[in-house]
Amino acid sequence: MGFRLILEGEDDLCIVGEASDGAEAVRQARELVPDVVLMDVRMPVLDGIEATRAIAASAPRAKIIILTTFDLDEYAFAGLQAGASAFLLKDVAPAELISAVRVVASGDAVVAPRVTQRLLETYVRGAAPAGAAPSGVDGGGPAGNPARPARDPLLEGLTPRETEMLGAMAEGLSNAEIAHRYFLSEATVKTHVRRILTKLHLRDRVQAVVYAYETGLVVPSNADY
Repeated sequence: MGFRLILEGEDDLCIVGEASDGAEAVRQARELVPDVVLMDVRMPVLDGIEATRAIAASAPRAKIIILTTFDLDEYAFAGLQAGASAFLLKDVAPAELISAVRVVASGDAVVAPRVTQRLLETYVRGAAPAGAAPSGVDGGGPAGNPARPARDPLLEGLTPRETEMLGAMAEGLSNAEIAHRYFLSEATVKTHVRRILTKLHLRDRVQAVVYAYETGLVVPSNADY
């Protein structure tokens, strides 16, 4: 109710539905085709992760924001893997909530990029054994980190510039920041991003970030991050 009151106070936002459990959320997403879904990870009947996966498959237009209690929640990471576009803490300030909904709807940036990156670094790294080699150092044997995943053949379809763009996206950079780094226009960056998502069969920028970590294109660099 609190979130609804906050969002309904904005002229450009409209609440089209409200669900009391995950299964109902999936049904409503299919019927109402919302732009954005706020999804609690802990839901009766069907949990938020499975509901997110179902919505991503059956209502791909909807961008899903996972709501979680703390920023390194394993469920938040599972939500991103399932197809969520971002996650927010449940005690998010009203202005941040409104901004997040608009940002996710636009598809132009990752919500809280540094927090999202920290979540990814924590869970993609996994539990390295005691005495493991520092992340980023090749230690594929028993004494080192697990070997990096095999390179996805789809990456071979990216141009060198697109590979650079994907790496920058994985850092959490916005289109404007990427444009500044590579001396490009934002329109050019947006074109590169669209091509990357199409070539890798990804839904949005956050899925591209998750993909970059899971395929080993980006390696967690600091064990104490």
